[in-house]
Amino acid sequence: MKKEIKILVVEDDNDINNLLCNIIEKSGYTAQAAYSGTEAMIYLEQQEWDMVLLDLMLPGITGEEVLLKLRQNSLVPVIIISAKGEAKTKVNALRTGADDYITKPFDIEEVSARIDSLLRRYKHSAGPEQRNILTHKDICLDLESKIVTVKGVEVTLTAREYEILLLLMQSPKKIFTKSNIYESIWRDDFLGDDNTVNVHMSHIRNKLSKVNPEEEYIETIWGMGYRLKN
Repeated sequence: MKKEIKILVVEDDNDINNLLCNIIEKSGYTAQAAYSGTEAMIYLEQQEWDMVLLDLMLPGITGEEVLLKLRQNSLVPVIIISAKGEAKTKVNALRTGADDYITKPFDIEEVSARIDSLLRRYKHSAGPEQRNILTHKDICLDLESKIVTVKGVEVTLTAREYEILLLLMQSPKKIFTKSNIYESIWRDDFLGDDNTVNVHMSHIRNKLSKVNPEEEYIETIWGMGYRLKN
């Protein structure tokens, strides 16, 4: 039996809350509306959620406070959806524990795609043990501890390197363009600077090959991008 995916929508604007709930339900998930930080905390204390969509400018307890309290005892995926577009606000939210940040006004299809993407990351359709581990060849990526091993040997990656490898391992057959990678990991517009992605990809390859030089894990698809090598 397919697991019911429950998403809490914390947004004080009634129209936007309804829109987000509709997006969620059209994707086959269950939405629950909350219109203040205080109401959100009540729902969060009452039951487990599969995801939280969280506005920052809320009456009562602010979105920042909700996120801070939530991260004290929960790893539930959180997407911030806010009119606050300043880089500092985004960085602070991501450092506090948000998994993604969408600025208003938003595109409906983008919100839907980001929800699906983040849910795939957490592997809700799998069992508890499968959900927390991604594998490819002899790479093992633990989603809870964020430890990556090759042939049982731990590979030390930076936060960005880990996120890039995670992105590839979540969709092993997909070709990711440099634009895809940059915008997903740096959460900013890609302005054509190939070097940033190239350098990080080179570091990942080097670190993996140090443990197992006989295996190639990531391939370059000429003129297109990168994907995991079968």
